[in-house]
Amino acid sequence: MQKMKNSIIVKLSILLFLSACTDNYTPRPEGYFKIDFPEKKYQQFDMPGYPYKFEYPIYGKIVKDSSFFGETPENPWWINIYFPQFNGTLFISYKEIGKYSLEKLLNDAFNLTNKHSVRASYIDDSLMLTPNNIHGMFFKVSGEVATANQFFLTDSTKHFLRGALYFNVAPNQDSLMPVNAFLIEDVRHLINTFQWK
Repeated sequence: MQKMKNSIIVKLSILLFLSACTDNYTPRPEGYFKIDFPEKKYQQFDMPGYPYKFEYPIYGKIVKDSSFFGETPENPWWINIYFPQFNGTLFISYKEIGKYSLEKLLNDAFNLTNKHSVRASYIDDSLMLTPNNIHGMFFKVSGEVATANQFFLTDSTKHFLRGALYFNVAPNQDSLMPVNAFLIEDVRHLINTFQWK
């Protein structure tokens, strides 16, 4: 009997010793994937029949916008610049002043931006005048919002163009911040090279 007790004690001691040799599990904090950003290079968008032209990054793909909430867009000059690597899209809509008043187009642009104010911590708007004498406004929306970057460009008499950068993911300002910062440079390059035809 004593031999059996000693054998059980030895086996339990060995088992305890072996289980004590493993590392304690420590959960890691939630993290995000490392993003490899491509080199900045640009190409010209200057399609015949379009009332505008600009430069956009080579890692973006121009897609003609063929649907607006299930309807056909009101004119053929609406496009999207899709960034497959980032699962994001810069939606660009164009309207002719005359069919719409400049006041209505400006109000629509501000209203569309202000719809994000429910979740935004702030909205910073800044007037723009580009090297090509294009006027407009840039909106930086901060917080857990669907789009952090929007803008409009106009000549105040004939043309009005609006752009908004969206990502096809749940809004998370922290995880989207590096991609937003990278793509905002491209949006600003597009704006600074933009010209009416």
